[in-house]
Amino acid sequence: MALVTTAEVCDANPQLIVSGELRALQPNFQIYGRRPVFSGPIVTLKVFEDNVLVRDFLEEKGNGRVLVVDGGGSLRCAILGGNPVVQAQNNGWAGIVVNGCIRDVDEINGCDIGVRALASHPMKANKKGIGEKHVPVTIAGTRICDGEWLYADTDGILISRTELSV
Repeated sequence: MALVTTAEVCDANPQLIVSGELRALQPNFQIYGRRPVFSGPIVTLKVFEDNVLVRDFLEEKGNGRVLVVDGGGSLRCAILGGNPVVQAQNNGWAGIVVNGCIRDVDEINGCDIGVRALASHPMKANKKGIGEKHVPVTIAGTRICDGEWLYADTDGILISRTELSV
């Protein structure tokens, strides 16, 4: 989505919004990382105060994908930290959206990757490996499915059922 903003995408596609094929997440997320604009096909993950599966995903080649993590909106600990974000950057992930908290903000802000999260928190997550991969998640008022497309910029985050040609 080179120079086209999410606002312009919304203005140009009212029919996709009405049909539900294009949805905007509620504006709950803080912007982290050096890449404020990112997009890619979505991989979903559902966890709660546990980051083992998050780390597992980010150790894989990203191939321009975006990891969307439903952390249940927990504000009690961070489920993403600096080391996995560095690994995600090095493995070619376009971005990470976390419905929960992150930590190591200065390290994450030095990475060439897009990260969105609700807030930062100094406490680390559990390491039990409990969660669900590739399942539909609902975050910020929007249902998101594995394989859909995410488009993020400083105006917000859009979810599309298909890749948009802009």
